[in-house]
Amino acid sequence: MMHSSYRPKRSSGIFRTPRFLRRFRRNTQAIAFSGNKVELFRNGGDFFPAMFREFDLATRHICIEFYILRSDRIGHLFAETLINAVQRGVTVHLMYDYLGSIETPGSYFRRLEEAGVICFPFNRPSFKRGLAWFDRRNHRKFAVIDGTRAFLGGMNIGDEYAGFGDSVLHWRDVGIRLEGAAVAQIQKHFIDLWTSETGSHPAKISPPLLLAPPGNAEVMVVSGGPHHNASFIRSSFRMAIAGAAKSVRIVTPYFVPGPRIVRSLLRAAKRGVRIQLLLPAITDVPLAKIASRAYLSPLLKAGVEIYERQGTILHAKVMLIDSCWATVGSANFDLRSFHRNYEVNVIIDSPEFGRQIEEMFTEDLSQSRRISLQEHEKRPWIEKVLERLCDPIRRFL
Repeated sequence: MMHSSYRPKRSSGIFRTPRFLRRFRRNTQAIAFSGNKVELFRNGGDFFPAMFREFDLATRHICIEFYILRSDRIGHLFAETLINAVQRGVTVHLMYDYLGSIETPGSYFRRLEEAGVICFPFNRPSFKRGLAWFDRRNHRKFAVIDGTRAFLGGMNIGDEYAGFGDSVLHWRDVGIRLEGAAVAQIQKHFIDLWTSETGSHPAKISPPLLLAPPGNAEVMVVSGGPHHNASFIRSSFRMAIAGAAKSVRIVTPYFVPGPRIVRSLLRAAKRGVRIQLLLPAITDVPLAKIASRAYLSPLLKAGVEIYERQGTILHAKVMLIDSCWATVGSANFDLRSFHRNYEVNVIIDSPEFGRQIEEMFTEDLSQSRRISLQEHEKRPWIEKVLERLCDPIRRFL
């Protein structure tokens, strides 16, 4: 049930035409799979219990990558489930970003290692490379269980991600559970990066068992990293926007997209596509919010609807095209995600899943405030000065 079984649906919509799919895969190196089952978790408060239950059901191996691991309540529950899995004979490989998790005490990882979890810190400082190491980040966020089920989305391992988006202490985030042939590709991305970084293949990770297709969702997996000459993540966003006939809905915590994405959005707006962009009112990276302001004027002038989610920190990363083509994963709409981070997204072609994303988006809009062009252009002069000062560092935010 690998990608050779993928067949486009014979129904309306540019995303289901063979020509579009061929171009999309050629320009993004996306790998496509049929017969997958996708479950949406609208909040981290639902995502983590479901993921931990799957850890408890693992029988062979668990492969995990997260940008941030915290030594807090959710971090300790995460550690406990992995230690319990190892004690049952399950092989557990854990890769975390060294800089992303720099505040986590070494004792947290020593406890995991002593219990038998195989841990690897991605991009540990090496001044032999000068300061270049500082800009490499593994921003991917996923867990693969037995090669057949995967959890991924925008969430790191920490208490702020594990709530229901009701305050600045409990962020608004989104994740999915994926089951089916597409999971093998996510596991392959883990194996490839582990092997290239450590110099050895991760032990005791066997190919997934061939099972009957668990669902009917068409799924493509797109990965990106600084080793690519072109940004496949950005290409996937641009091509999806170019294919939109009716609507584009984007949820992102950091919007520093660069001119190419802006041009794609402006062309779609000119075709009459309704574009809605949901950004955070409150952010954990103030510089990124300042930098994003410089991109909003041309979009607002073109009729793009821009909203700010109130009452919490928005950290979800979702795009929905024409209510049927959804992107969920680790990548933000920013230059860092396009060019400097290791990222992984999945694209789900499913009207049923698209309806769920649409309902979630509508609910978020009810708790958001729309930004008008007049309001944006009347922002204080000091903000405009700061936006200009951010120009040289946008690629690094």
